[in-house]
Amino acid sequence: MQPLVFQSDFGLGDGAVCAMYGVAESVDPALRLFDLTHDIEPYNIWEGSYRLIQTISYWPAGTVFVSVVDPGVGSTRRSVAALTKGGQVIITPDNGTLTHTLRLVGIESVREIDESVNRLPHTGEAYTFHGRDIYAYTGARLASGKIDFSGIGPEVPVDSLVCLPIVDPESADGQITGTIDVLDVRFGSIWTNIPHSMLKDMGIKYGDRVQITIRNDTRSLYRNTMTFARSFAEVFVGEPLAYINSLDYVAVAINQGSFARAYNIGTGNSWHITIGPSPY
Repeated sequence: MQPLVFQSDFGLGDGAVCAMYGVAESVDPALRLFDLTHDIEPYNIWEGSYRLIQTISYWPAGTVFVSVVDPGVGSTRRSVAALTKGGQVIITPDNGTLTHTLRLVGIESVREIDESVNRLPHTGEAYTFHGRDIYAYTGARLASGKIDFSGIGPEVPVDSLVCLPIVDPESADGQITGTIDVLDVRFGSIWTNIPHSMLKDMGIKYGDRVQITIRNDTRSLYRNTMTFARSFAEVFVGEPLAYINSLDYVAVAINQGSFARAYNIGTGNSWHITIGPSPY
């Protein structure tokens, strides 16, 4: 019996998530059910991909994740199960949700879900709720031990997975440029794809002043200097800071404020951030 962890963009305003719980309970009432989040921005596959790597490595081998951000539900996109190098399994549509897991955690094996076997009985004519009918059902059967990984369906090549485009950070002319991958939703910090190691290579250390520039594909939105701090407590309330987030990447925040809301910052490959030593 393994933990079963759910993630979706369904929200909790209706019965969708509760229906998935019900399917899991009907498979085996002894299952332990957990939530990663159900507040993914609707249809935002990129955010779903990122939230998985924010969490997955902290769960033991054998944990089963059901991740449903599925704007292509009912189309020809595949349904898959991916076994990570850490031993966790992700049940999900093959639409890019596994991008960050493949890149940063590693995937050992992938199987396409055989829907003729791994589908909630009497739902064959329903095409818009695969989260309940296929993913929750298959995940619960796997987590409860009623099937093993090979029982999910035929193996498919790992390199056949759909992956979203990723822009690698670059260092040039004394500055590092990366992208804004995701927001710390509740507190409004912005999380970048710039690893701490790149700041170390540039000689930037805690307590230094750094210059931050943020732009999207059409205009520049922010340019300022701030402290590169270990924690929020090292700057005054309302003051901006750069820091290293829980995944060891550069983040930018306002102490007790929302940086993203204050400057209307978005996420994705069209949002660029540059960091370097302060010229002052």
